[in-house]
Amino acid sequence: MNMMQAYLLSLLRDHLGTAVDWQGSESLAGGCINHASRVQTTRGTFFAKWNDHLPYPDMFVREAESLRELRKATATLAIPEVLVATSPENDHPAVLITEFLPSRSASADDHAQLGRGLAELHRHQQTQFGFYHDNYCGATRQDNRWHEDWIHFYGQQRIGHLVEAIRAKGGMTSEEASLYERLIGLLPQWIAHRPVPSLTHGDLWSGNYLFTTQGPALIDPASSYADRECDLALMAMFGGFSSRVWEVYQATWPLPSGWKERQPLYMLYHYLNHQYLFGGGYGAQALRIARSYL
Repeated sequence: MNMMQAYLLSLLRDHLGTAVDWQGSESLAGGCINHASRVQTTRGTFFAKWNDHLPYPDMFVREAESLRELRKATATLAIPEVLVATSPENDHPAVLITEFLPSRSASADDHAQLGRGLAELHRHQQTQFGFYHDNYCGATRQDNRWHEDWIHFYGQQRIGHLVEAIRAKGGMTSEEASLYERLIGLLPQWIAHRPVPSLTHGDLWSGNYLFTTQGPALIDPASSYADRECDLALMAMFGGFSSRVWEVYQATWPLPSGWKERQPLYMLYHYLNHQYLFGGGYGAQALRIARSYL
């Protein structure tokens, strides 16, 4: 047993309050920046990921908050239960340990259940937009301070926040930043449907859902209470969701008129986030979207 395995085992023992012995592990995909494993013990199988070079030390703690909020909101979707979430300490890495959800092939009913579950999730609402703490979409810190006005929240705490971050890295000219400021000023014209603050996954691309023995599951959230169309925009941006998911979502909770016209506007946040994180052609895509609304 190596030092990391011994540390994971000690965390499980502390959480479970009983003796736990190591039986084995299997490396899994951990996203862009993390190590991840399926951990087999005498007390069951768990999912664990860890990182001692996180951009922000509380990333796993904030992810755990999102997972717990999602679990409260839906019984239709499987959300892994959080056992342990730590920040780096005493030369140990940050760790997140959850229940392990074995994957399986999907049926048509599973796709329908995913659509229903997402609508159920979005019906879990707050009185304001935001979240209990800032959290992270990928490695980007999200400004989740509560605000009663969605236009302000999306314009300043999502688009404006990223524009400032990209400029600080030297990735955007002053002329481009001015263009985004003009767009923010026009948001009331384009977002006139008065959305309610719905609980969103926040990073809902096809890599963050899976079909498991407990049903469709969501993982790796970056949750906030926001316009539910934000989740759907990212689903459409990268694809990977079946037509059945969309059909059942619409049948369960129909979207307000104009949602297709607003979709690129909500994709814009994720294009800017990818520009901030990865550079490349994402900035040009973001500019094309912004100009289309001016």
